[in-house]
Parts: sequence; structure tokens; C-alpha cells
Amino acid sequence: MRIGNREFDFKNNAYIMGILNVTPDSFSDGGKFDGIDKALKQAEKMIEEGADILDIGGESTRPNYTFVPVEEEIERVAPVIEKIKSNFDIPISLDTYKAEVAEAGIKVGVDLINDIWGLKWDEKMAQIVGTYQVPICIMHNRKKAEYENFLSDVMDDLIESVTIAKRAGIKEENIILDPGIGFAKSLEQNLYLMNHLERLLELPYPVLLGTSRKSMIGLTLDLPVEEREEGTIVTTVIGYKKGCRIFRVHDVKKNKRALQMAEAIYRA
Repeated sequence: MRIGNREFDFKNNAYIMGILNVTPDSFSDGGKFDGIDKALKQAEKMIEEGADILDIGGESTRPNYTFVPVEEEIERVAPVIEKIKSNFDIPISLDTYKAEVAEAGIKVGVDLINDIWGLKWDEKMAQIVGTYQVPICIMHNRKKAEYENFLSDVMDDLIESVTIAKRAGIKEENIILDPGIGFAKSLEQNLYLMNHLERLLELPYPVLLGTSRKSMIGLTLDLPVEEREEGTIVTTVIGYKKGCRIFRVHDVKKNKRALQMAEAIYRA
């Protein structure tokens, strides 16, 4: 898959996506990087530590998050995207579920759209992605955490999102899936999904895993956000073994090293 000016070989390699939240209220790093200079410095740090993609978000999507108007979200992310693009040669992902924000981001250099609602929140999102022919990460999510058959329902929801993508002209080679750990799922369901991530490989798309510092880890280990890195690293290694090939994380260095070690062992 081509993301920006780089080819990603998901059949043979795994990659790290560094999280860069330019928000005042994200659950892990809210307010730390919500200025251009701070964001640029953090981007440089993550690139030096081995990030393959940077994922920029202008609205927190933690539980009970505050909705951010389109104009404000664009004002948060667009200058940061432009600045990073002018200083670094790295693919940029934009974490948004709003079509207008996605289009504004693409116009200033975004290479990948990361939609936590799997093209189901904003009916114009699929059209925008299809028009500009950028890759899309389709995450599993639903408004109510009500399931008849959990794993089958997750797969059906993802297939529905893929169908929306294809109808809008999004090419198969531009689709990435995300199981949506931490979204519309109980702790038990998150753990169960982690243990059955290989199910997503039934669909012919690379899988992105985003577990970094999430409540699944905090509740399991009874730890606050700032002490969840070991748990995150475990999910990265297990995710790799299960077939995931992109890992969206806060701590690039530690997860990169763990991933490299896992790759070396499983390839031996």
C-alpha cells in the first residue's frame, strides 16, 4: 500500500504509528502538544524514535468526550499538519470522522484518514476519501455496545463499512481495518477480541491495532494512564503474532523495540 510517498509492505513488515494529539483533553496526553511548536518537537522526537506514520488528532475521542465543531477542529490540526509536512518527510494520518475536516486535512498534506466511526458517522466521508483516493483506516465502532454474537457482529459491522467504502469508489488497496479496541466494548469483550484478532484476517486488508494506554490495560492491571506502557507493549507483541501490521502508540521507542524483537523471533 502506498501512503503518501512511501510504500508499505504489510505482508512482510510491521509499522509504528505515533500518536500526536493536538487537543486539550485527550485521555493520555491532553494539552501536552496543543501548540505548533510543541507538536513539531514531539513529531521530531517520534520520528527519531522510529515512527513510520504520524497520526494527528484534533478532537479527543475518550469516553464522554466533548464534541469539537468542524471549524475549531480544522484550526487545531491544519497548521500542525502543514508545519510537519514542511519540516519532515513522513506520512501523516488524520484522526477524524468528519468529512469537512478530512478534506481540509487532505488539502494541506494528509496521506491517510483514520475514521473511528468506520465511515458511518458522516455520510460524506466515504465520498471525500474516494474523491481524493487516499487510504482510509476503517475502525469498528457502534453507538450501543449491544451484540447478539460478539465476534460475528464485529466482523459484520466491518464488512458493512467496507461496502460503504467500495460504493464510494475507494479502492480495495486503500483500505485498512481497525478492530476498535476500547470503543463500544466491555473489558471482557476487548480482551476477547484481542485474543481473536486473527478473525480480521478473514478480510483481505491490513489491520491496525490501537490499544495504547487504554482502559482495557488500566482496568486489567489496575493502573493509571501514565503506568500502562508495559501493558501496551504486550498488546503490540500479541497483536503482531495475531497478524496486525500497524500499531498506533504513544511511546514509539519502546513499542518499536518490542516489535523489532518480536519480528526477529517469529522470522527465525
